[in-house]
Amino acid sequence: MIDETVDEIREMQTHSSSVVAIKAARALETLTERDVATVEEFIRDLERNSSTLRRANPSHATLHTTQRTIVDTVVESDPDTVEAAKRHTTEAVRSVIDRVETAKREAAENGAERLQDGMTILTHDYSSTVLEAIERAASEGTHLEVYVTEARPRYLGRKTARVLAAIDRVEPHLIVDSACGTVLSDVDRVVFGMDCIVDDTLYNRVGTFPISATAAQLDVPVWVVGSGAKIIENGFVFENEHRPTSEVMLEPAEGFIIDNPAYDATPTSLLREVITD
Repeated sequence: MIDETVDEIREMQTHSSSVVAIKAARALETLTERDVATVEEFIRDLERNSSTLRRANPSHATLHTTQRTIVDTVVESDPDTVEAAKRHTTEAVRSVIDRVETAKREAAENGAERLQDGMTILTHDYSSTVLEAIERAASEGTHLEVYVTEARPRYLGRKTARVLAAIDRVEPHLIVDSACGTVLSDVDRVVFGMDCIVDDTLYNRVGTFPISATAAQLDVPVWVVGSGAKIIENGFVFENEHRPTSEVMLEPAEGFIIDNPAYDATPTSLLREVITD
């Protein structure tokens, strides 16, 4: 299961960083099903596989922190038997998953409370936390108009628009990324999810920075909604991912280079509010 999860993370088959962290934690737990002779062998196996999962996407702060928490918890418990090490691993995995799910739910609840009836918002790419906030607000009677950028080159905004289309009281509009400036003057809030915030920088799906800069120019408040665990003070260095060029263009690039970064960096000075759990 670990190899399959690594491949899924690398191919970005799962778009939510919280879901990625949970899947990786569950994959690591499968090590408890293996037969090993000593505690030392189990710990080495745990550390090696956790490192492999983290390297599958170095940009995912939640993946990094949850994997480190699991391994550190098991090592610090100083188990004296293999069975004890496996028990501590299972307990650590379940504790991490519970914290991730709780933080995501509470961040969405707090975001939903700030969405007012009749508000027009713009969101980018695909954020399960933002979607949950919108769905919660709508279920409580809030009517929303939502502009969604399609998020080239993987077009994850199209997935967001389809989800929104199934929610009562929500009127979704899908626009190309470069059209955000034509609608922002009619928008009350820009609402992003987040991959992570490190120091004074929000790292999020590419396209976040130009939307934020345009919103700031037009005095449209920008909100970010996500788990507080994604705000990192130390121990994590963000590494941008450069996706395959075939996502941008299938034809051969003759005489030019195709750059396809997955994330960009937005100064937190452009954000009006960061909503967490």
